[in-house]
Amino acid sequence: MPNSETQGWQNIPEDNFKPPLNDIEIFKRIIDTLPYPITVFSHDGTAVYSNDAAFRIYQINPDMAIGKYNLFQDPTMIAAFSYEKLKAVQEGETVFFPSVRVPLKILSSRDGVDYDMEALYMDMTWFPLKVDGRVAYIVQHHIPCRVYKGKREIEQAKEYIDNNWLEKFDLKKVAKAAQLSQAHLTRLFRQHAGMTAHDYYTRIKISKLKEKLIDPDLSVAEAFSACNLDYNGHFARVFKDHAGVTPSEYKKIKG
Repeated sequence: MPNSETQGWQNIPEDNFKPPLNDIEIFKRIIDTLPYPITVFSHDGTAVYSNDAAFRIYQINPDMAIGKYNLFQDPTMIAAFSYEKLKAVQEGETVFFPSVRVPLKILSSRDGVDYDMEALYMDMTWFPLKVDGRVAYIVQHHIPCRVYKGKREIEQAKEYIDNNWLEKFDLKKVAKAAQLSQAHLTRLFRQHAGMTAHDYYTRIKISKLKEKLIDPDLSVAEAFSACNLDYNGHFARVFKDHAGVTPSEYKKIKG
């Protein structure tokens, strides 16, 4: 039986690790393989490269973007983000913007693209890429965290609930966001989502509570409070009905 000295990495010839590609080709292949949108900008904000995921999701025309689009000259980007934070990336900082609503309507009108989504939210990270100790490029990395596809009114209702889950459920407000009567919303939501709007709200609330319960810095009562819930109220029973365990038991298991 071969021992560790006759097998493993150390016995593979070094030349086998050297692909017949230069550094730029390797870099391009890596980011093109990633499933999330990545765009690389020069230091002055000019787009120099986007991966396949970026072209696919945003339906970008490379001829209209690469070498022509400038991040710091786009009023849509300036309005959507903190301009100072974006500029900070030029100085070497990494910035993160959680759950950013992509302005699809503006992009659609500007770029002539017909998106098949009602709304799209991204967790966006911008970080500097240094060469010889200086910031040479700015990298934009997006991860979709919420995508709304389907019947427009129901996706609008879902989006409203997702954005207002801390508040108490109010069918009237949800219906207003969806531009429907309460009765019409109730019927359509069940038809297209397979549950009621309140059921959807409860599912989101439980999901958020689970996130808080596994936080080692929060007690069970504090986790409930962070979700605008009363630990001594009925939601503890609702949680157990859905999760199969009490909130305290869930924290012990997952914490």
